[in-house]
Amino acid sequence: MNAATEQQGQQGLGETRVFNPPAAFTANAAVSGMEAYNALVAEAERDYEGFWARLARENVDWQTPFTRTLNEDNAPFYKWFEDGKLNVSYNCLDRNLTNGNADKTAIIFEADDGTVTNVTYKELHAKVCKFANGLKSLGIKKGDRVVIYMSMSVEGVAAMQACARIGATHSVVFGGFSAKSLQERIIDAGAVAVITADEQSRGGKQLPLKAIVDEALAMGGCDTIKNVVVYKRTGGNIAFTEGRDIWLSDLVDNQAAECEPEWVEAEHPLFILYTSGSTGTPKGVQHATGGYLLWAALTMKWSFDIKPSDVYWCTADIGWVTGHTYIAYGPTAVGATQVIFEGVPTFPHAGRFWETVQKHKVTIFYTAPTAIRSLIKASDADEKVHPKSFDLSSLRLLGTVGEPINPEAWMWYYRNVGREACPIVDTFWQTETGGHMITPLPGATPMVPGSCTLPLPGIMAAIVDESGADVPNGQGGILVVKRPWPSMIRTIWNNPDRFKAGYFPEELGGKYYLAGDGAIRNKDTGYFTITGRIDDVLNVSGHRMGTMEIESALVANPLVAEAAVVGKPDDTTGESICAFVVLKQARPTGEDAKRIAAELRTWVGKEIGPIAKPKEIRFGDNLPKTRSGKIMRRLLRVLAKGESITQDVSTLENPAILEQLKETA
Repeated sequence: MNAATEQQGQQGLGETRVFNPPAAFTANAAVSGMEAYNALVAEAERDYEGFWARLARENVDWQTPFTRTLNEDNAPFYKWFEDGKLNVSYNCLDRNLTNGNADKTAIIFEADDGTVTNVTYKELHAKVCKFANGLKSLGIKKGDRVVIYMSMSVEGVAAMQACARIGATHSVVFGGFSAKSLQERIIDAGAVAVITADEQSRGGKQLPLKAIVDEALAMGGCDTIKNVVVYKRTGGNIAFTEGRDIWLSDLVDNQAAECEPEWVEAEHPLFILYTSGSTGTPKGVQHATGGYLLWAALTMKWSFDIKPSDVYWCTADIGWVTGHTYIAYGPTAVGATQVIFEGVPTFPHAGRFWETVQKHKVTIFYTAPTAIRSLIKASDADEKVHPKSFDLSSLRLLGTVGEPINPEAWMWYYRNVGREACPIVDTFWQTETGGHMITPLPGATPMVPGSCTLPLPGIMAAIVDESGADVPNGQGGILVVKRPWPSMIRTIWNNPDRFKAGYFPEELGGKYYLAGDGAIRNKDTGYFTITGRIDDVLNVSGHRMGTMEIESALVANPLVAEAAVVGKPDDTTGESICAFVVLKQARPTGEDAKRIAAELRTWVGKEIGPIAKPKEIRFGDNLPKTRSGKIMRRLLRVLAKGESITQDVSTLENPAILEQLKETA
């Protein structure tokens, strides 16, 4: 090995390879060596509130300093820095005008067609202020909710920052979601406006956005919406409703380039981000202002070891939490230069990521295991798009996000993209956590392929059994966090009972945050390895979707009587969707089965979005049920994987159905 040494030592799930951070990296790292990491961990354990208070004062500019760090009086509705006042946009933009970053490039925007636009912090500040003044001219104020339905763009980030600047709570909806999904989120949030674009440009195609907004609003129930602000991205032909719709350019052109920030309480809701749950309705994860901003900035410094000279690139979409924390807010809060990419990794060729790293001399690259796995396949098929065909020498740090990365994909990434010289931060976190929770620190933690290693300082992660008791290292269990932390979810919008039941269940004493993942800790190192979801939420390409939501969409089709959805391992997406369907007609076979399966996939894509389409659909006369009528999903998971059923099936009402459900349409 070049800058890393390979050692032996039994790790979780049988992994024996260990890679130390390069010595030169450690020497200049924000957290330099395990001694520095352990000192931070010890500080948090010794004086938990003092630890967080110190970090909040060092990393965040407060308009009114806080005097109370943590309020646990109404647990689990914790409050952090509650009597302090601040503004996120001020922290991300204004302070970069006075610290020497005004003329520094904030965003290198690469469009789908390769066109590049550079935006300085001074220019981004002016753009956001004009946008914020425009929103104020529409009567949007502190506490109002604004839905943002846009693709990756400078304008998308500016829309988020403009909402934060005036104290409006934004809810970004991923641009691939359907009109129905958008409508549900508008209604639940009670949004007063939607910010969108005429179309999005992706993979060489122009895809509708405004038309989907129009369809969502036409479905009814969106009476709170007063305005639709439209960014002209492609110039595509769209419908326009006078009095409701307004071009972004018309809204901002005559606005002042200064906008006094709205100083809000630390607990003021910064955003709502909807994620799927194990019931059919999406849940609005609500994040507060102060604690979230602190963790976004701090993890940029700790996990990514960000330096003033870095060119940082996170390939996520602003529609997901990664695009919030590690595109819109974290990088700007620390004055970083970042690449924002509109396109897809395979257009116009599967070397687009590596070409972009080469072009912009990217130093920190953060992407999903799904993307890595798909690019491994492409590289095997065509040497011209292999990372070795590009100059990636600028890279100094790699990261993965969205799901656990399997060890062999980790090794490919390490060897072919990082040239065995770049630490890899395998970051475990969730929409609900607001930022990284368990991850190697690149200048400190010895890395093990497939393991997210150790919790960040101040994160009291543990593995417990179903009663909440700690399990010994080497034994699998349920991942929990034992103490509140600043960037955690505050509640589920409009549904505090669901928040308590889902994240602080009474079975665990009501005091531990339930991550919903299984995990195991290595006997020797204490390293964490995530073993998968413990509930009925699927993780497809890093995107979480409830099985109930997909089942509800299938059953809404007039052909379908009943449906059950499970996940199965997938080499590319991590997990794929397998649907077992009972029709209202006789079970189809042959070409009929294929035709109906295709219709149902299209239906689910329209009801929820393309990412929710089942990869496999299997038809049966009925589903495997107990005599009490409960669907035995554990058997369906075994069938989906193609494994032999060894479990007890004596409680099944209809055991003969299992043979039928082995066939895929």
